[in-house]
Amino acid sequence: MIVQVVLWILAIVVISAALAVCITAIRFRTSALALLAALPVIVGLVGLAFRSGVPAPSTAVAVVAGILLALLGIIGGSPVTMAVLGFSRRGSVPSVDGEHGGIVVSEGTAPEIRRAEVLRGGTIIGYLERLALIAAIVLGHVEIVVVLIAIKGLGRFSELDSPEIRERFIIGTLVSLIWAGACALLIVL
Repeated sequence: MIVQVVLWILAIVVISAALAVCITAIRFRTSALALLAALPVIVGLVGLAFRSGVPAPSTAVAVVAGILLALLGIIGGSPVTMAVLGFSRRGSVPSVDGEHGGIVVSEGTAPEIRRAEVLRGGTIIGYLERLALIAAIVLGHVEIVVVLIAIKGLGRFSELDSPEIRERFIIGTLVSLIWAGACALLIVL
């Protein structure tokens, strides 16, 4: 029983630290730092894979851990997604993050190059999509995930006119949903 309590307290501390790392990464725009937050998620998933789960010592402890994992899934998805997007564009034409959560792309040819921000609101949409995905999985209504992806794709369809934008949209959406799904999986299992 003591080992069980210690492991759960350790898990709560590590998840809280990962959440603090993600908030710091968002605040200081150092998304690579957020990859440290993946450690408790990876360890949790490996534990699930090997069926080495430790039952919670009480419902309250399980609820606290679940809430922290949900917050990590929602908040941590943003810097993790930005880190993966940063890795995906290494060696290619750099894109600039916009003021409104989108990306700034160049349009036209020299000397009339115009810069425009596309996929505006992507950061807020990301938080909302991760919240919806985690809620859907925790509530046992995974069909909501299909609706979520359809709404996002249809809503952004008119903005997906260049290869760079399509690439960022697909990579960003997949990373965001995989991250939130992994956190939700740890909550329900």
